[in-house]
Amino acid sequence: MVPVLTINNRVVHLTNLERLLWPDSGYTKRDLIRYYIEVSPFLLPYLENRPLVVRRFPGGIGRESFYQKNIPAGAPDWIKAHPIAHGEREIAHYIVANDVETLTWLGNQACLELHPWLSSSDTLEQPDFAVFDLDPMEKSTFQQVCRVALLIRELLDCLGLKCYPKTSGATGIQVYLPLIAIYSYREVRRFVEAICRQVNEQLPDITTMERLIKKRGGKIYLDYLQNGRGKTIVAPYSPRPLPGAPVSMPLSWEEVAGGKIRPEQFSISTALDYLKKNSNRYQAIITDKQKLPEIAIKGN
Repeated sequence: MVPVLTINNRVVHLTNLERLLWPDSGYTKRDLIRYYIEVSPFLLPYLENRPLVVRRFPGGIGRESFYQKNIPAGAPDWIKAHPIAHGEREIAHYIVANDVETLTWLGNQACLELHPWLSSSDTLEQPDFAVFDLDPMEKSTFQQVCRVALLIRELLDCLGLKCYPKTSGATGIQVYLPLIAIYSYREVRRFVEAICRQVNEQLPDITTMERLIKKRGGKIYLDYLQNGRGKTIVAPYSPRPLPGAPVSMPLSWEEVAGGKIRPEQFSISTALDYLKKNSNRYQAIITDKQKLPEIAIKGN
């Protein structure tokens, strides 16, 4: 008999619960589902009403994976989906994960990464986050990534803007700038690009804006292009398909400046204890919506 969970009067059928998803650590699909249920109060606010792209690993990390944006055939009829046109002919029906039962179902689908849009379905063409994605190459250190993040904070602070860092779950940091949803993706992308160019001018030895990997010289790539329509960024608290089952973790600026944080210390087995001690620290990422300075978007 297939085990089931009933959550909010909705039935989720569970399959292959003992399948190893992170073989190096022994974490199974059961562990992933348990994590999603327990972390849901922290994770769901970042997914609410946002089109979602997921990355599925049916055989676990190290095996074949694929990205999925269309709700699959056979999904429960209570799974919410949002249709979005891409060009004249393609319409994708994106999953929207607003509740713990949908998260549980995604866990059973072996979705190890959750990538929401930077805009909600209510204001699809106007993102309410700008993201500075710091992608270190082979010669970069995490201390250097922290240094770059702190400079971004300093530059935004000079403009009267507050921003919030999180680990990518891999080796990088992503800095979130919450916005009132009144700007186009083009305006937001050009603003982020302008800040990144200032960072590159001040830290040319450790940063690059070169799109071609082979020309980056092992430096930290300042990926402003993630701020585009249809682009996504891994959600806070989302697992990653890497050894040890790390998760993307919001940080305080004190932690970034302190130099003691390591991305690998946050995993599906350790994140919740950390969150229980710091449960109220990261709400501003959701609530602190801001306007960009007029001079920053003039002419866009």
